[in-house]
Amino acid sequence: MERTLIKDLKDNIGKEVLLKGWIQELRNLSKIKFLILRDRTGDMQTLAFKGDTEEESFNALDDYTKESVVEIIGTPKENKTSHWGIEVMIKNVKVLNKSEVPHPIDNTDKSQTNIDKRIDHRFLDTRNLKKQAIFKIRSKITKNVALFLDSRGFTNIHTPKITTIGVESGADLFMVDYFGKPIYLSQSPQVYKQMFVAGGFERVYEIAPVFRAEKSHTSRHLTEFTGVDFEMAFIKDEHEIMTFIEGMLIDLLTKLKEESASELVLLGIEHNIPDEIPRITMGEAKALLAEKGKKYADEDDLDPEGEKMLGEIVKEKYNSEFVFLTNFPFAIRPFYHMKADEDPNGTKSFDLLFNGVEIATGAQREHRLEVLEKQAKGKGLDMNQMPEYKDIFKYGCPPHGGVGFGLDRITQRLLKLDNVREAVLLPRDPERMSP
Repeated sequence: MERTLIKDLKDNIGKEVLLKGWIQELRNLSKIKFLILRDRTGDMQTLAFKGDTEEESFNALDDYTKESVVEIIGTPKENKTSHWGIEVMIKNVKVLNKSEVPHPIDNTDKSQTNIDKRIDHRFLDTRNLKKQAIFKIRSKITKNVALFLDSRGFTNIHTPKITTIGVESGADLFMVDYFGKPIYLSQSPQVYKQMFVAGGFERVYEIAPVFRAEKSHTSRHLTEFTGVDFEMAFIKDEHEIMTFIEGMLIDLLTKLKEESASELVLLGIEHNIPDEIPRITMGEAKALLAEKGKKYADEDDLDPEGEKMLGEIVKEKYNSEFVFLTNFPFAIRPFYHMKADEDPNGTKSFDLLFNGVEIATGAQREHRLEVLEKQAKGKGLDMNQMPEYKDIFKYGCPPHGGVGFGLDRITQRLLKLDNVREAVLLPRDPERMSP
């Protein structure tokens, strides 16, 4: 007999089926025994009746434990009073692997187990269907972003994660021993994206790990995260990149609404799909925040409190969960961001905020070597010390720009999770190195 998944039981009413999964709940009422079975598609109530269920199976249920793996042969029937609308009458049941008890964590919806202990036993934690839903949605985000980029002429590239090149301003590097020589874990694929835009691909993207040796103990930072990075050539300006991102996000939210409908309902998540995303300059944002009593100097970046306040202002003013924050001061941006035409202290760069949290940073890059060298020098950097990067611009580099998203933060904000670690199966932070 072929296995039937729980999601397909409604198509098999009155037919004998084989189910396989984990025991979620057990209740013994002497002559009736209830077993809630869970597989990757959902959960279902199954019932064993004394006299109807095979005697050996009926009696063996007394010794079964939660989270044991079992297979059940039974018949689904309609029951409008049941939470599921159907239930399965057990003919026989067999344990494939019995679970030890007690469990190290409580993985039910009523669990009070803290996140660190749950991550220690993540494989038990993810048996909870709501936790599974987070990662099923994350998987759909990855798929749909990749499909969107692929359909618009982008080539998926894979860049080294151990490298001697690092040009990300403000991000610390992890040094590792490479056969007795110092080398670093990649803090960004930025150099390689630009390298292969100049290499003739014109449009490239990568979805891959990124490493930042920052001792940040917040609900939004990790030392290893998944970056969604893309770069595109022959752009007019940074607004072309923002318009492209706008289309990508509208497409993503539309697809998730269709493909992840059951998971979004399970998690109680609903979002308005924007027609367009408002764009506010850093100067305009600071003026709006000043009206609320939050003031910044001209060259200051927004802190998390300011981003949150701005998200609330944008929601009220534009009815949008997203906002592009543009024209960042050059003082707080990397040397390779192009300076703004109308503001010598500004840049053609932006952040994308989602409900008050930055989820992406992008810009038009400076492609003119003489200007790039001058900007690097202004930051105290010598491009002669980074020859691999300098070479990119010596042999015909087109105008280009791109963006780096944090997949973990997108998932966190989309699903309204309190901590970004909830959106990562096995997160890494300054204290966590396992499992």
